[in-house]
Amino acid sequence: MDVLMPQLGETVAEGKIVKWFKSAGDAVKPGDNLFEIETDKTSMEVPATSAGTLLEVRVLVGEVVKVGAVVAVISGAGETASAPPAAPAKAPVAPPRAAAAPVAAIQAAPTPRTTPLDPFREVRTPERNYGPAKLAGGTFTTPLARRLASERGIDLTRVSGSGPHGRIVAHDVEKAAPPAAALATGASAAQVKALYDGIAYEEVPLDSMRRTIAKRLIEAKQTIPHFYLTADMDAGRLIAMREEANAAAPKGADGEPAFKLSLNDFIIKAWAAALQRIPAANAVWAEDRILRFTHSDIGVAVALEGGLITPVLHNAETKSLSAISAEMRDLAERARIKKLMPNEYQGGASAISNLGMYGVREFAAIINPPHATILAVGSTRRAPVETADGRVKFISQLTVTLSCDHRVVDGALGAELLAAFKSFVEKPVTALV
Repeated sequence: MDVLMPQLGETVAEGKIVKWFKSAGDAVKPGDNLFEIETDKTSMEVPATSAGTLLEVRVLVGEVVKVGAVVAVISGAGETASAPPAAPAKAPVAPPRAAAAPVAAIQAAPTPRTTPLDPFREVRTPERNYGPAKLAGGTFTTPLARRLASERGIDLTRVSGSGPHGRIVAHDVEKAAPPAAALATGASAAQVKALYDGIAYEEVPLDSMRRTIAKRLIEAKQTIPHFYLTADMDAGRLIAMREEANAAAPKGADGEPAFKLSLNDFIIKAWAAALQRIPAANAVWAEDRILRFTHSDIGVAVALEGGLITPVLHNAETKSLSAISAEMRDLAERARIKKLMPNEYQGGASAISNLGMYGVREFAAIINPPHATILAVGSTRRAPVETADGRVKFISQLTVTLSCDHRVVDGALGAELLAAFKSFVEKPVTALV
């Protein structure tokens, strides 16, 4: 039985082996951890799904391979290892130990598949089929077409099928034009380095996270028609509520408060309430349709060493501030050690990027596909404003910029969403009811 590199999320195309728990010749049973993999977003242990003996290890620690590639071979009773692929024969194969044969003989043979496969439906194998066989618009695709599209970065929703009943086949993908992001590659590494000939510098190789960030940001800026809305608001009452809530937090036996709310917790809650008030903006673009959501699922950007990730806080409008605070702290901590599951950083309709803690006054964020909006939050500052009677007073002013996907959110709708958010910031108690 071939052991394949699993797919941890729809946008993950490759993974790196960081540890083997078993060696060639070891007996394994279902549930035993075989190896640990690391992608640009997370790391996880991969267990065996059948009993047998680990005959071959085809990918060594530190090597990066594509999703679906064979990384090892497990043999049950009476089985022999399948021949390795002809090319490229880069990863050495660890020979089986002498004790492998007797161990294999006492292991139960894996149960054969009894469920018939429907060639026109999703492949019922591990999550390596590069997405569903049926696209959102109803068009079906073949497994080979999905694999080729993933490897070449081609959006299948833009491909016309020539197969039976309009099914997309491999030939359709092969003749499809490359995406716009692939065309705008800029200068080559050699061309850039030539500009600095004779100047001292250090070359920093790109890891999988930085490559993914670069690819997705190019995709976002070239395929999403951004426009930006900026507003100033008085955050004085919100700051006062935060201080009062933290002061009233009950203390545990160790004397530590049960919670410590951040300004970002209040911003998340206010943004969730704003998306509920303006439901037409709580949506994403899906090529031939717009998906509008019932709940406010909000991604929150978390800085990592060498990159960032956006964990998603689901049903944020239903959660208390203390629950939001605790969940975000947990997500951020696990994000920094790459222990998030795919469902914890995928999905959502909007996101928040807060650089206020770095003293940034205001900025415009790039939308994270397939989201339709992202809210960029700056720092609060003391600012003078004119009162209704003509006097001047100082307030705690907060500046935010809303980036919108014009395919989903028009100018007036974006302005309504930003106005709703402002009302919840300036009257924060209304976001709690």
